[in-house]
Amino acid sequence: MPESNFPASHRPAQPGWVYLVGSGPGDPELLTLRAARLLLEADVLVYDNLVSAEVLACVPAAVERIYVGKKASNHALPQGDINLLLVDLARQGKRVVRLKGGDPFIFGRGGEEVEELVKAGVSFEVIPGITAAAGIGAYAGIPLTHRDFAQACVFVTGHLKDGTVDLDWDMLARGKQTLVFYMGITQLATICDKLVAHGLPATTPAAVVRRGTTKAQRVVTADLATLPGAVKAAGITPPALTIVGDVVSLQPRLAWFHPERDQ
Repeated sequence: MPESNFPASHRPAQPGWVYLVGSGPGDPELLTLRAARLLLEADVLVYDNLVSAEVLACVPAAVERIYVGKKASNHALPQGDINLLLVDLARQGKRVVRLKGGDPFIFGRGGEEVEELVKAGVSFEVIPGITAAAGIGAYAGIPLTHRDFAQACVFVTGHLKDGTVDLDWDMLARGKQTLVFYMGITQLATICDKLVAHGLPATTPAAVVRRGTTKAQRVVTADLATLPGAVKAAGITPPALTIVGDVVSLQPRLAWFHPERDQ
């Protein structure tokens, strides 16, 4: 392998600091160089449910691990307690890596955690990660923008804080854009129905991708009218991402990542 030209020097992890690190969508080779270095330097890892097993396998065995993951109606630790945990660990003088799936500031509650660190006077750094929409779209063969199909891309939560999907459906149901719903599998039928009711054709292409970028990736494509049934028939469960828009029609031709062929 050729000699690396990556920077030889970097900012080492500091005791008493919290590093909010985005782990990307799952494939450990999609970690940023900064993220990978911090995983090797951490004293303690506070990690989420969406951090892949492949990424966790990169963390040295000596690093203390604290799982604080969230699943639907099943939180290992409430968000407020997570915030306080980060402050407490930092005050113990530990080098804390708060590892999140995707990017900390895109549906990762990173902003809430940083607010608590600021309030407590704890030093921190935010390390961006490849967000699920970008990484999973790429691995599934779905370009999120395309001059012929979509001039905008909207990232949308699949459920609000109260569990509902009371979204701006008129804005979302516009043409020439791609919608990416995070955490929307449990509300998939409602999402599809609302988009059609507010003006998107029932024939609009749509896809659900489960565990994208990993060896367990599965892609289901259909249209808004049939996607919920197709997903149910395929046995797809969270975590999964939903992509809606004409760009999905390109998936059969552009798909390049086929983990099932390597098994």
